[in-house]
Amino acid sequence: MFAKWLRENNIAAGLLTVIRVWLGYNWMTAGWGKLTGEGFDASGYLKNAVANPVKGPDGNAVYGWYVNFLESFAIPNVELFNFIVPLGEFLVGLGLLLGTLTTAAMFFGLVMNFSFFLAGTVSHNPTDIFFGFIILFAGYNAGKYGLDRWVVPFIRKTVFKQTPEAAHKSA
Repeated sequence: MFAKWLRENNIAAGLLTVIRVWLGYNWMTAGWGKLTGEGFDASGYLKNAVANPVKGPDGNAVYGWYVNFLESFAIPNVELFNFIVPLGEFLVGLGLLLGTLTTAAMFFGLVMNFSFFLAGTVSHNPTDIFFGFIILFAGYNAGKYGLDRWVVPFIRKTVFKQTPEAAHKSA
């Protein structure tokens, strides 16, 4: 019952819009600050995450596989991460603010939230993850009062070759 309300109700769409815009503003300003600041460099953050991994009660790294990923891929390719993290944060925020490709934007936002979480950064990640899953679960209704109202039917019509009636009905 709650799932149906969250995915189909206009009042839910309004509440989701408030959450979506709030999350979008936070993502976009974080990305914009990194894009326009004195240069973003993730190397210190990544090296610290490797040197101080999340540890369990036994003192061993909980996410050893993630530490290996950081050591073997992220740190050697830090220039790639210096580019994709700020741009990704900005684009996730822009997508959420405008309500464009909302579920895709939120999915990639959650990927980044979990990446920060796995590296040991708690900060506001639990709150962002909680509201992010609500947005993701709500699907189209989260972007109903945004550009998804027009973008999603257009994509369904042109990419998936649905009739205009079916594209609007399934949105």
